[in-house]
Amino acid sequence: MKTTVCMVTWLLAVSAMLVYAQTPPAMELLQRVDNNEVYDTIEYEGEMIINYQNRRYVKTMKAYARSNNDSFIEFLNPEDRGTKYLKQKGRLYVYSPDTEEVMLISGHMLKESMMGSDLSYEDTIDNEKRSVRYTPVLAGSETYNGRLAWVLELTAKNPKRESYPKQKLWIDQENGDMLHSELFALSGSKLKESTLIRVETIGGRRFPVELEMRDLLRRGSKTTFVMRNVVLDKPIPDSVFSQRNLGR
Repeated sequence: MKTTVCMVTWLLAVSAMLVYAQTPPAMELLQRVDNNEVYDTIEYEGEMIINYQNRRYVKTMKAYARSNNDSFIEFLNPEDRGTKYLKQKGRLYVYSPDTEEVMLISGHMLKESMMGSDLSYEDTIDNEKRSVRYTPVLAGSETYNGRLAWVLELTAKNPKRESYPKQKLWIDQENGDMLHSELFALSGSKLKESTLIRVETIGGRRFPVELEMRDLLRRGSKTTFVMRNVVLDKPIPDSVFSQRNLGR
C-alpha cells in the first residue's frame, strides 16, 4: 500500500514538473509578442470600417511610421480626402484641407476618437514595446476562439505615463499571436477590447494585419482596422515625416 501511495505521489510530482517546464516565463511570452508586432519602420495601405449606432463608415488611408517617434497618415476616402496626421519627435499634428490649417493635438486630446473610430490618436501611433513598459504575470491558460492561449496580466511600470495602466492579453500557445487584449484604467474599469482577425507572415514575423477594436465607452460601436500591402523595416525618407508634407 505504501509503495502504491509513493508511486502516485511520485507521478504527481513528475507531472507537475513537466507542466512547469512547459510553461514559459511571462516576460518571454511578452517579448515574443513584441518581436512580432514592434517594427523599425512600416508602410501600408489601411482601412477603418466603423460601425456606430447602426451606421457604417469606411475610411481609407496611406500610412508610414518609423520607430515610435515619427508617423504620417493621409486619408484618401472622398469625405476625408487630404486630411493628414503627422507625428514628429513625439508631437502630433493634423492638417485639415477644409481650413488649410495645421493643429497640434496634445494632452487629453490624444485620448479622443480618431476620425470617429474606436481607436484614439494614441492607439494609432503607439509602437513601443510592452515588455519595457509593463510588468507581466502569467495568470493561467484558457481556450480563446478555439485556440489554447496563455493569459498574461500586465501592470504598467509608470502608470501615469500609460493610457492603459493595466492590460490582459491572450497569447496563442502555438504561434505567439496575441489573440485578444483587454485594456483597463488604473481603477480597473475596462476601457477597450481588441481581437485579432488575421495575421500575415512578413519578413519572418507573424504580423497582425486585421483587428477589431471596441471602445466600451461608446455604446453600439466597433471598428475593424485592416492593413494591406504592408512593408516592414525598410528605410523611409525623412521628407515623409516633415511639416512640409502636411500641407502639400
